[in-house]
Amino acid sequence: MSDTASGVQLRYLTMRGEWAAEMEALELASFPNVDPEDLYNEKDLLYLAEVFPEGAFVVFDSDQIVGMGLGVLTDFDFEHPNHSLSAIYSNHNPDGQWYYGTTIAVNPKFRGQGIGRKLYELRKDVVRRLNRRGIVAGGVLPGYADHIDKMTATQYIERVSAGKLYDPTLTFQIQNGFEARCVLANYLDDPTVGNNAVLIVWSNPDFDSEAAS
Repeated sequence: MSDTASGVQLRYLTMRGEWAAEMEALELASFPNVDPEDLYNEKDLLYLAEVFPEGAFVVFDSDQIVGMGLGVLTDFDFEHPNHSLSAIYSNHNPDGQWYYGTTIAVNPKFRGQGIGRKLYELRKDVVRRLNRRGIVAGGVLPGYADHIDKMTATQYIERVSAGKLYDPTLTFQIQNGFEARCVLANYLDDPTVGNNAVLIVWSNPDFDSEAAS
């Protein structure tokens, strides 16, 4: 898979274990405010490359990794949605009905070139091909750092969802067909946003319940 953005030829490949160390470094650089314990490490990535490489996409500019979109399959409990990100990484269930998006990370120098949008398209393609119910994820809220002293995380999410506030991540996700469901408290260790995230959901319009039974 390849794509051209802003004159740069990018390649989108399914994950290989040999890239794990470079991918770990990319995520650390992409989320400098998050405790590294809440991010993928090389061991986690090697596990993912072994159990679900077809659901993990890595973006190359020449020989440099500049982006990645990773995930696992799970049976998500929507009645008890609160959870931590670290509890998801090593819990891939090949029979799971939902694709859980664990991370999208893009090299800051390559942002604004459509990489995130393409990664979401590739995730949706996997969900359709595997006939899963959709995508669920804990979305980070980088813009909330500027409003944390003025409103609760729930109020912030409601205003972003209504288009009254802009969040660099959540607004983008809503534009890509996701619904913001609720706050995820203590999702990851990022004091700039009070450790909050948002549960986002995309439902597969092509899901065939009879084929899945």
